[in-house]
Amino acid sequence: MHRSEITVDLGALRRNVRTVLRLLDGAELWAVVKANAYGHGAVDAAGAALGSGASALCVATVPEGLALRREYVGVRIVVLGPTASSREIAQARDADLELVVLDGEIPEGVRVHLKLDTGMGRYGFARLPEPTENVIGVMTHLATADSDLEFARLQLERFDEATKHLQLTRHAANSAAALRIPEARFDAVRCGGAIYGLSPFNTDPAEDGLEPVLLWQSYVAHVKQLQQHESTGYGRRFVAGQPTWVGIVPVGYGDGFSRDLTGTEVRVGGELRPVVGTVSMDSFAVDLGRELPVGTPVVLLGHGVLAESHASVAGTINYDLATGIDSDPRRARRTVMDG
Repeated sequence: MHRSEITVDLGALRRNVRTVLRLLDGAELWAVVKANAYGHGAVDAAGAALGSGASALCVATVPEGLALRREYVGVRIVVLGPTASSREIAQARDADLELVVLDGEIPEGVRVHLKLDTGMGRYGFARLPEPTENVIGVMTHLATADSDLEFARLQLERFDEATKHLQLTRHAANSAAALRIPEARFDAVRCGGAIYGLSPFNTDPAEDGLEPVLLWQSYVAHVKQLQQHESTGYGRRFVAGQPTWVGIVPVGYGDGFSRDLTGTEVRVGGELRPVVGTVSMDSFAVDLGRELPVGTPVVLLGHGVLAESHASVAGTINYDLATGIDSDPRRARRTVMDG
């Protein structure tokens, strides 16, 4: 028996893509599949997104782009991150990848997007250079589309003013802006989290008509009753105040179930139950509420157990947790194609 199983519902991903597309008023949707599609499997996620109306793929690095090029000949693939070496530029040229230029010289012989820093304060030109013939797009990156719409709109005004005279593809919106800021959509939007059913606002994705794509399941491997004053786990962070049935689940922070998730809830035998004690590298304890048999199923994500809820407990965001799940091929991994 595998310690846990990951199921990726490509039907849900397709429905999420169509949900976002309905909002875009003709703008293109470019599917962001960096970091192994936020932990969902880049090759399968890319195919599902393209088949549902996405018109390009976005990755963070040239190696990510090359891996997808082997599977998707002729599809637009945009490398969003910095390209540090002439070797990578040559590889991108040979593979017909599109590069984002953040500063310095514009390379020749490869299609390029120029990035303007309008307020993120990371990569990007402070002032756009004169585009060369191989420049096909201009872009910016919004810092607060999920939290501070006033600043996001200021960034958009700066971007529009700097690029409105250019006959180039303009793109600025991430998932949050695509969902909530119509004026951010321009010619294309770059959507990552939303297509995987991860809310960019760290709230219930159903509020925006989105469905979580990933289901992560395990089981109760051991059951014991703690007596009053007995504890479970490192550091005795949970001490029973009364006789308490606990189950040990064979998943831990080594698998991507963060050490900060003590106190979150998982679904045990269909009922939400709290995680207690310290999450270990390969196991954690859950308060069962009653005696349950070994083998009782445990849902870590999906079926109403939201990444957003876990993230709130861990003091992080849902993207962080999703990309941290170890999808080693030795773990059972199942892809559902319907929908």
